[in-house]
Amino acid sequence: MINFVLIPLMAPGHIIPMIDMAKLFAERGIIVTIVTTPLNAIRFSAVSIDTLPSYKLINNFFNAAKMLQKPLEQMLNGLKPAPSCIICDKHLSWTADLSNNLQIPRIIFDGMSCFTQLIMNNLFISKVHETASESEPFVVPSLPDRIEFTKLQLPDLLKPGSVVVKDFFEEVRATETLSYGVVVNSFEDLEQRYVDEFWKIRGGKVWCIGPLSLFNRENLDKAQRGNKASIDTDQCLRWLDSHEPDSVIYACLGSLSRLMPSQFIELALGLEASNYSFILVIHGGENTEEIEKWILEYGFDERIKERGLLIRGWAPQVLILSHSSVGGFLTHCGWNSTLEGICAGLPMITWPLFAEQFLNEKLVVQILGTGVRVGAEDVVDFTTQERSGMKVMKDEVKAAIDMVMDQGNQGCERREKAKALKEMAKRRITESADIIPLIEEPAQEPLAEDEDERVMENDDGSDMPQIQETEQFDT
Repeated sequence: MINFVLIPLMAPGHIIPMIDMAKLFAERGIIVTIVTTPLNAIRFSAVSIDTLPSYKLINNFFNAAKMLQKPLEQMLNGLKPAPSCIICDKHLSWTADLSNNLQIPRIIFDGMSCFTQLIMNNLFISKVHETASESEPFVVPSLPDRIEFTKLQLPDLLKPGSVVVKDFFEEVRATETLSYGVVVNSFEDLEQRYVDEFWKIRGGKVWCIGPLSLFNRENLDKAQRGNKASIDTDQCLRWLDSHEPDSVIYACLGSLSRLMPSQFIELALGLEASNYSFILVIHGGENTEEIEKWILEYGFDERIKERGLLIRGWAPQVLILSHSSVGGFLTHCGWNSTLEGICAGLPMITWPLFAEQFLNEKLVVQILGTGVRVGAEDVVDFTTQERSGMKVMKDEVKAAIDMVMDQGNQGCERREKAKALKEMAKRRITESADIIPLIEEPAQEPLAEDEDERVMENDDGSDMPQIQETEQFDT
């Protein structure tokens, strides 16, 4: 019997799609074993990136994660049925040695689109960005479309001398090339030409299995996805039900964002000035006390009580985005959030912060034509959440919201494109035949020696597929 072992990176944006992936495989008759740490097992709520007291500890976090290799290898050696394949987050480069020791295929999960992965690949090879000035646009070579960026908009791993340890990303890239293949949380109709090009680079071992968020079909699944919501779900739905269709802006800048107080104030004032109803998500972090002080002194809660809802902590994002009253999504352009907005059929106000988010913004605004830029021009420092350049001002926030919610020709065209993508995503998730090669091919690779011990019975004596209980390790 086939048993896929899933090893996510310990961060919400990486764990959540892997849990969705487990549902996909289990629905198709595969046993799935998810390996994570105790805190993250609760999430299906030790250490997770979003719970670090400071993001300056990020390198310590990855060093701690490497300590999982030996206990994990011991666990997998005794697993029944024997693991057929490892699917792991690409940032866990030590799983390459694990796969080699166990003699089973290793497939990496990148968590990015093919569009973004192709851009990153072409920049690594061409190094055209290394000779560009900080703020002058340059063209990424060998793409199906003319795509331009500035060096200020690129992820840290493409910037020499950045805070992020260069050796770490070189190791990640080296072990990428050793993997059996790549699974991508995307779908062909969304970015067909980029899927085709990435497929060529990877020698055909690319499987688009998304959009994974659509495997949460019931309201309860949507509400509980990722973590326990910080707001009562019924209260949230009642608030949404009280508003007209397409009238609400949902603003959330991701689970890892920690806006500086001065930047948060501009976001809040821009939402207030727009005169649209809105939900604003405020994540905890080092700046929470200062932000809450401003909210109290300015009387923000009172000023927006008739048309605004503040959620402090984790929001049931998929549930909110799928509600008919939501008409626009102000997002940081993390890939999970971007896909969730696409699946909800929503036009987006794009506010990238760090990592590959400016690349995702380019896909949404230029290629898909469903987004409006808020005006961010450079990445924030991940460890401090500060920008080197000018912050986004409230007037820019208001202007972008007005464009997305506009009822004129451009606004209507944007909404029609967004709705068309939603229908494509729904059709894609009902098709299952193209995932069969992903299930069958790795299972035919050479495995560990005890292949005769590969059937595990359930408690009732049947051999029905299941998701096995999570093994937990301290880190």
